[in-house]
Amino acid sequence: MAKEPVRVLVTGAAGQIGYALVPMIARGIMLGADQPVILHMLDIPPAAEALNGVKMELIDAAFPLLKGVVATTDAVEGCTGVNVAVMVGGFPRKEGMERKDVMSKNVSIYKSQAAALEKHAAPNCKVLVVANPANTNALILKEFAPSIPEKNITCLTRLDHNRALGQVSERLSVPVSDVKNVIIWGNHSSTQYPDVNHAKVQTSSGEKPVRELVKDDEWLNGEFISTVQQRGAAIIKARKLSSALSAASSACDHIRDWVLGTPEGTFVSMGVYSDGSYNVPSGLIYSFPVTCRNGEWSIVQGLPIDEVSRKKMDLTAEELKEEKDLAYSCLS
Repeated sequence: MAKEPVRVLVTGAAGQIGYALVPMIARGIMLGADQPVILHMLDIPPAAEALNGVKMELIDAAFPLLKGVVATTDAVEGCTGVNVAVMVGGFPRKEGMERKDVMSKNVSIYKSQAAALEKHAAPNCKVLVVANPANTNALILKEFAPSIPEKNITCLTRLDHNRALGQVSERLSVPVSDVKNVIIWGNHSSTQYPDVNHAKVQTSSGEKPVRELVKDDEWLNGEFISTVQQRGAAIIKARKLSSALSAASSACDHIRDWVLGTPEGTFVSMGVYSDGSYNVPSGLIYSFPVTCRNGEWSIVQGLPIDEVSRKKMDLTAEELKEEKDLAYSCLS
């Protein structure tokens, strides 16, 4: 029996990330090679013509899994019946801009999109927020879409997670698929904490800890962390555009693992609603190590946290509390 198509919404679909993401979804990279999809692409009215161009290209590519395309500037039409929502649209942070500058614009965008999802999305719709400030945009969306379960609203830190895997893989000259269990704690910002203390590498003599193989704590505690934290800015400097291909690919990874499950013994990083695990204040969307089964994520419990890690985890939580306060002040 052929599967029923899944409706996937991409907001900001005419933009750089959207343009990289929609063919990946249509190819089955996000939901599996046997899962038909109907793509809902939403963007703002000034992007309507470009959005129509993307729709034409999707038709021209003749993707076998793509069973329909909705391209619209109307939030209600875009959100109706969607099972998965990837929120890429937002007010962009431009070079030299502080995250705080873009907060008030994004609060109003996410408040209105939350209302449309709340009324029109399918029950149990899974939401992934990509647009920055991603953690706080997700928090605002949660606030204004109360009927969507809080476990269904997440933000993207898989890009940072993948960047951390990539740095370890390059350093050790091993395939990235042999590296696992790095963690991104906290905010998708330059305060995030990329943690390798629990990360492992598959070697010919079994799994070995990353620290043991790298044998350079100075690099792991210094340059490695700052490279991952600043990677987005480095790409903007190099491309004169923000990372689109890697963001789209990691959004697919995030949803695929959430829906289809993480491999046994492997955890990934997701920005999720804190329940107080690891003494992270509840009420924040914070990046934790998670495993996924049967369409549900669970925070990996009981990992030992050293003093250095604790400080870095608290620092990024502090920034998230400040962002939350700033976002709520924009609402009043």
